[in-house]
Amino acid sequence: MRAVRKRGHGPYQLNHSHANPPSSAKMAASRWSGFGYKQQVLDYLLEEQYGLCCYSEIRPDQIGLGFHIEHVENKSQNPQRTFDYSNLAASALDSETDLHAFKGRASEVFGGHALGKSDAVDINRFVSCHQPDCSRFFSYLSDGRIVPADKLSAQDEDRALYSIGLLNLNSPFLQNLRQQWWDELQLLFENHIDQDMSLHCFAGIDLIPRGKQLSPFFSLTRIFFGEIAEEVLDQNSVDFN
Repeated sequence: MRAVRKRGHGPYQLNHSHANPPSSAKMAASRWSGFGYKQQVLDYLLEEQYGLCCYSEIRPDQIGLGFHIEHVENKSQNPQRTFDYSNLAASALDSETDLHAFKGRASEVFGGHALGKSDAVDINRFVSCHQPDCSRFFSYLSDGRIVPADKLSAQDEDRALYSIGLLNLNSPFLQNLRQQWWDELQLLFENHIDQDMSLHCFAGIDLIPRGKQLSPFFSLTRIFFGEIAEEVLDQNSVDFN
Protein backbone atom coordinates (compact mmCIF):
# COMPACT_ATOMS: atom_id res chain seq x y z
CA MET A 1 0.00 0.00 0.00
CA ARG A 2 1.49 3.30 -1.09
CA ALA A 3 0.81 6.32 1.09
CA VAL A 4 -1.44 8.88 -0.58
CA ARG A 5 -0.63 12.49 0.10
CA LYS A 6 -3.66 14.72 -0.09
CA ARG A 7 -3.31 17.75 -2.32
CA GLY A 8 -5.67 20.53 -1.43
CA HIS A 9 -9.31 20.08 -0.53
CA GLY A 10 -10.95 18.87 -3.72
CA PRO A 11 -13.49 20.72 -5.87
CA TYR A 12 -15.72 23.53 -4.67
CA GLN A 13 -18.92 21.48 -4.90
CA LEU A 14 -17.55 18.89 -2.47
CA ASN A 15 -16.47 21.51 0.04
CA HIS A 16 -19.83 23.22 -0.25
CA SER A 17 -21.55 19.95 0.69
CA HIS A 18 -19.08 19.32 3.49
CA ALA A 19 -19.93 22.70 5.03
CA ASN A 20 -23.27 21.14 6.03
CA PRO A 21 -22.40 17.47 6.62
CA PRO A 22 -24.96 14.66 7.04
CA SER A 23 -25.82 13.75 10.59
CA SER A 24 -26.97 10.16 10.10
CA ALA A 25 -26.05 7.12 8.03
CA LYS A 26 -29.33 7.30 6.13
CA MET A 27 -28.83 10.95 5.31
CA ALA A 28 -25.24 10.30 4.26
CA ALA A 29 -26.30 7.56 1.84
CA SER A 30 -29.05 9.71 0.38
CA ARG A 31 -26.98 12.83 -0.08
CA TRP A 32 -23.99 10.98 -1.49
CA SER A 33 -26.23 9.16 -3.95
CA GLY A 34 -27.56 12.50 -5.17
CA PHE A 35 -24.18 14.23 -5.33
CA GLY A 36 -23.68 15.12 -8.99
CA TYR A 37 -19.98 15.95 -9.05
CA LYS A 38 -18.38 12.57 -8.39
CA GLN A 39 -16.35 12.59 -11.62
CA GLN A 40 -14.75 15.90 -10.69
CA VAL A 41 -13.83 14.50 -7.28
CA LEU A 42 -12.49 11.30 -8.86
CA ASP A 43 -10.27 13.32 -11.20
CA TYR A 44 -8.70 15.05 -8.20
CA LEU A 45 -8.14 11.74 -6.43
CA LEU A 46 -6.61 9.97 -9.41
CA GLU A 47 -4.13 12.78 -9.95
CA GLU A 48 -2.78 12.56 -6.40
CA GLN A 49 -2.73 8.73 -6.60
CA TYR A 50 -0.94 8.67 -9.98
CA GLY A 51 -3.73 6.53 -11.41
CA LEU A 52 -3.28 3.69 -8.90
CA CYS A 53 -5.97 2.08 -6.76
CA CYS A 54 -5.49 3.38 -3.23
CA TYR A 55 -5.42 -0.11 -1.70
CA SER A 56 -4.32 -2.65 -4.31
CA GLU A 57 -2.08 -0.42 -6.47
CA ILE A 58 -3.44 -1.89 -9.68
CA ARG A 59 -3.95 0.36 -12.70
CA PRO A 60 -7.61 -0.38 -13.47
CA ASP A 61 -7.45 1.47 -16.79
CA GLN A 62 -4.88 -1.05 -18.04
CA ILE A 63 -7.02 -4.12 -17.33
CA GLY A 64 -10.48 -2.94 -18.33
CA LEU A 65 -11.72 -1.95 -14.87
CA GLY A 66 -12.91 1.31 -13.35
CA PHE A 67 -12.85 3.17 -10.05
CA HIS A 68 -15.23 4.23 -7.34
CA ILE A 69 -14.81 6.95 -4.73
CA GLU A 70 -13.91 5.24 -1.50
CA HIS A 71 -14.80 6.55 1.94
CA VAL A 72 -11.79 5.42 3.94
CA GLU A 73 -13.83 5.86 7.10
CA ASN A 74 -17.19 4.45 6.04
CA LYS A 75 -19.91 7.05 5.69
CA SER A 76 -22.28 4.71 7.56
CA GLN A 77 -19.94 4.85 10.56
CA ASN A 78 -19.02 8.52 10.39
CA PRO A 79 -21.65 10.35 8.30
CA GLN A 80 -20.06 13.72 8.98
CA ARG A 81 -17.03 12.73 6.87
CA THR A 82 -19.11 11.85 3.81
CA PHE A 83 -17.96 14.95 1.90
CA ASP A 84 -14.64 15.36 3.70
CA TYR A 85 -11.99 15.27 0.98
CA SER A 86 -9.37 14.05 3.44
CA ASN A 87 -11.51 10.91 3.89
CA LEU A 88 -11.83 10.11 0.19
CA ALA A 89 -9.69 7.98 -2.12
CA ALA A 90 -10.02 6.30 -5.51
CA SER A 91 -10.42 2.53 -5.16
CA ALA A 92 -10.62 -0.02 -7.95
CA LEU A 93 -13.91 -1.52 -9.13
CA ASP A 94 -16.63 0.69 -10.49
CA SER A 95 -19.74 0.32 -8.35
CA GLU A 96 -21.92 -0.42 -11.36
CA THR A 97 -20.11 -2.20 -14.18
CA ASP A 98 -17.28 -3.93 -12.33
CA LEU A 99 -19.33 -5.33 -9.47
CA HIS A 100 -21.69 -6.79 -12.06
CA ALA A 101 -18.70 -8.38 -13.81
CA PHE A 102 -17.61 -9.95 -10.50
CA LYS A 103 -21.09 -11.33 -9.84
CA GLY A 104 -20.79 -14.88 -8.50
CA ARG A 105 -17.14 -14.25 -7.58
CA ALA A 106 -17.60 -12.47 -4.26
CA SER A 107 -14.42 -14.04 -2.87
CA GLU A 108 -12.41 -12.10 -5.45
CA VAL A 109 -13.87 -8.64 -4.77
CA PHE A 110 -11.28 -6.46 -3.07
CA GLY A 111 -10.57 -2.96 -1.83
CA GLY A 112 -13.38 -0.64 -0.85
CA HIS A 113 -16.01 -3.08 -2.13
CA ALA A 114 -14.66 -6.09 -0.19
CA LEU A 115 -17.28 -7.53 2.13
CA GLY A 116 -15.20 -6.76 5.22
CA LYS A 117 -14.68 -3.12 4.31
CA SER A 118 -18.36 -2.70 3.53
CA ASP A 119 -19.20 -3.65 7.11
CA ALA A 120 -18.10 -1.96 10.31
CA VAL A 121 -14.40 -1.11 10.40
CA ASP A 122 -12.24 -0.88 13.49
CA ILE A 123 -10.58 2.36 12.45
CA ASN A 124 -7.93 2.03 15.18
CA ARG A 125 -6.71 -1.28 13.69
CA PHE A 126 -7.18 -0.35 10.06
CA VAL A 127 -4.08 0.71 8.11
CA SER A 128 -5.25 3.54 5.88
CA CYS A 129 -3.71 4.67 2.59
CA HIS A 130 -3.71 8.15 4.12
CA GLN A 131 -1.41 7.02 6.91
CA PRO A 132 2.06 8.37 5.95
CA ASP A 133 3.88 5.21 7.03
CA CYS A 134 1.33 2.68 5.75
CA SER A 135 3.85 1.01 3.44
CA ARG A 136 5.97 -0.19 6.37
CA PHE A 137 3.21 -2.61 7.43
CA PHE A 138 3.32 -4.79 4.30
CA SER A 139 5.63 -6.89 2.19
CA TYR A 140 5.15 -8.81 -1.06
CA LEU A 141 6.15 -12.35 -2.01
CA SER A 142 7.08 -13.82 -5.38
CA ASP A 143 3.88 -15.91 -5.40
CA GLY A 144 1.80 -12.71 -5.43
CA ARG A 145 0.78 -12.66 -1.77
CA ILE A 146 0.85 -9.59 0.42
CA VAL A 147 1.94 -10.31 4.00
CA PRO A 148 2.85 -8.36 7.15
CA ALA A 149 6.33 -6.91 6.91
CA ASP A 150 9.15 -8.43 8.94
CA LYS A 151 10.02 -7.13 12.39
CA LEU A 152 6.67 -5.53 13.13
CA SER A 153 5.52 -5.33 16.72
CA ALA A 154 2.72 -7.71 17.67
CA GLN A 155 0.25 -4.83 17.56
CA ASP A 156 1.39 -3.67 14.12
CA GLU A 157 1.36 -7.22 12.75
CA ASP A 158 -2.23 -7.51 13.93
CA ARG A 159 -3.08 -4.26 12.16
CA ALA A 160 -1.47 -5.51 8.95
CA LEU A 161 -3.31 -8.84 9.03
CA TYR A 162 -6.57 -7.11 9.88
CA SER A 163 -6.24 -4.71 6.95
CA ILE A 164 -5.19 -7.42 4.47
CA GLY A 165 -8.22 -9.49 5.45
CA LEU A 166 -10.62 -6.56 5.58
CA LEU A 167 -9.70 -5.39 2.09
CA ASN A 168 -9.26 -8.94 0.72
CA LEU A 169 -5.86 -7.95 -0.62
CA ASN A 170 -5.01 -11.61 -1.22
CA SER A 171 -7.98 -12.03 -3.50
CA PRO A 172 -7.11 -14.70 -6.10
CA PHE A 173 -7.64 -12.00 -8.74
CA LEU A 174 -5.05 -9.69 -7.16
CA GLN A 175 -2.62 -12.45 -6.23
CA ASN A 176 -2.54 -13.67 -9.81
CA LEU A 177 -1.86 -10.16 -11.15
CA ARG A 178 0.93 -9.57 -8.63
CA GLN A 179 2.57 -12.90 -9.37
CA GLN A 180 2.52 -12.12 -13.09
CA TRP A 181 4.10 -8.73 -12.39
CA TRP A 182 6.82 -10.27 -10.20
CA ASP A 183 7.58 -12.96 -12.80
CA GLU A 184 7.86 -10.31 -15.51
CA LEU A 185 10.23 -8.23 -13.39
CA GLN A 186 12.33 -11.32 -12.61
CA LEU A 187 12.66 -12.27 -16.28
CA LEU A 188 13.63 -8.76 -17.33
CA PHE A 189 16.00 -8.43 -14.37
CA GLU A 190 17.87 -11.57 -15.43
CA ASN A 191 17.98 -10.39 -19.06
CA HIS A 192 19.47 -7.07 -17.96
CA ILE A 193 22.18 -8.87 -15.97
CA ASP A 194 22.96 -11.24 -18.85
CA GLN A 195 23.26 -8.34 -21.30
CA ASP A 196 25.06 -6.05 -18.84
CA MET A 197 22.33 -3.40 -19.05
CA SER A 198 21.60 -0.83 -16.36
CA LEU A 199 19.40 -2.13 -13.57
CA HIS A 200 18.90 1.42 -12.34
CA CYS A 201 17.42 2.47 -15.67
CA PHE A 202 15.26 -0.63 -15.67
CA ALA A 203 13.97 0.09 -12.16
CA GLY A 204 13.27 3.70 -13.02
CA ILE A 205 10.84 2.71 -15.75
CA ASP A 206 8.29 1.48 -13.19
CA LEU A 207 9.24 3.58 -10.16
CA ILE A 208 9.31 7.08 -11.64
CA PRO A 209 6.01 8.74 -12.58
CA ARG A 210 5.44 9.28 -16.29
CA GLY A 211 3.30 12.35 -16.63
CA LYS A 212 0.71 11.95 -13.90
CA GLN A 213 0.76 8.15 -13.71
CA LEU A 214 2.76 5.32 -12.17
CA SER A 215 3.12 1.73 -13.26
CA PRO A 216 1.02 -0.74 -11.25
CA PHE A 217 2.24 -2.36 -8.03
CA PHE A 218 4.67 0.40 -7.07
CA SER A 219 5.28 -1.04 -3.59
CA LEU A 220 5.94 -4.55 -4.90
CA THR A 221 8.39 -3.14 -7.47
CA ARG A 222 10.13 -1.11 -4.78
CA ILE A 223 10.60 -4.21 -2.65
CA PHE A 224 11.75 -6.27 -5.64
CA PHE A 225 14.56 -3.85 -6.48
CA GLY A 226 15.52 -3.14 -2.86
CA GLU A 227 18.51 -0.78 -2.56
CA ILE A 228 18.46 -0.10 -6.30
CA ALA A 229 14.92 1.25 -5.95
CA GLU A 230 15.91 3.57 -3.10
CA GLU A 231 18.87 4.88 -5.09
CA VAL A 232 16.69 5.51 -8.15
CA LEU A 233 14.04 7.32 -6.12
CA ASP A 234 16.69 9.41 -4.38
CA GLN A 235 18.50 10.28 -7.61
CA ASN A 236 15.23 11.43 -9.18
CA SER A 237 14.12 13.33 -6.06
CA VAL A 238 11.02 11.16 -5.74
CA ASP A 239 9.75 10.86 -2.18
CA PHE A 240 6.76 8.55 -1.68
CA ASN A 241 7.37 7.93 2.03
